[in-house]
Amino acid sequence: MAFSKLEQNILKAKGLSEDNIQALVDAGIESKQDFQTVGDAGTLAALSGLEQSVAAEVMAWAVGPQAASTSSSSSTSSASVLNPSVVVESADIVKCAHCQHRQPKDYKSGDLCVSCGRQVERFATCHWCAASGPGNFCRSCGAEFVPVADFEIAVLLKREGVAKDQIAQRVRDMSADEKDTLWGRIRSLRGHS
Repeated sequence: MAFSKLEQNILKAKGLSEDNIQALVDAGIESKQDFQTVGDAGTLAALSGLEQSVAAEVMAWAVGPQAASTSSSSSTSSASVLNPSVVVESADIVKCAHCQHRQPKDYKSGDLCVSCGRQVERFATCHWCAASGPGNFCRSCGAEFVPVADFEIAVLLKREGVAKDQIAQRVRDMSADEKDTLWGRIRSLRGHS
């Protein structure tokens, strides 16, 4: 028998007899590490003929409580690992745009973050109506804000007749070369005005 004297005594304390221990050895389970390969109590019971409750106690000792369950419940627990629980936060929660720290319930637009001290919401200027505000969309006209670096490109696209709801997407889809070309046109317009 490959089980150490201590391992044999532990197995006996878990409810196994000498015959049960020999059945484990006959099944190829000769050390505590072999239980890792077995995986769960249901498989151990099938291999050794042990009762399910005894097999669960042995597996809990050998590899931890997660393997003490039967194979059907272990597949359920592995399914929960594949589909982790979803946390739904309240719609009135405001998080800092810089450090993601939750702001107090009395937060008002324009307040500084209680954690990092920076402006909680990024403010942007609308390329369509020139209003400014927090968020991703203009509160005056509904246009989607563009990054500050692309503001003048968006204004040029507006002047050229591109629809309000298409400008932000066009700016996102532009390559660096296309933006450089538009910046050249913006510079030339500045020189002529």
